[in-house]
Amino acid sequence: MPPVPASQGHPAHIPEKADSQAARRRKGSRGGRPPGFDEERYKKRNTVERAIYRLKQARAVATRYDKRGYVFLGTATVAALVIWLRT
Repeated sequence: MPPVPASQGHPAHIPEKADSQAARRRKGSRGGRPPGFDEERYKKRNTVERAIYRLKQARAVATRYDKRGYVFLGTATVAALVIWLRT
């Protein structure tokens, strides 16, 4: 089942594994996110993932029936323009 976009009022998140939660509890104050976690970069990555998800909603982009790369690029460009015009 594809993820639900946040625009529909649902938060997009992946549930954390139980063993990960247990390990974090064991570590106490030393637990948590790794020091290399960049919140701003994560937000940008999420934006890109959502854009790709919306592009895949276009049947021609998702199935890639085009035999030539430049034709597929045109199909993806038209799909992106339609998404952009609707927003």
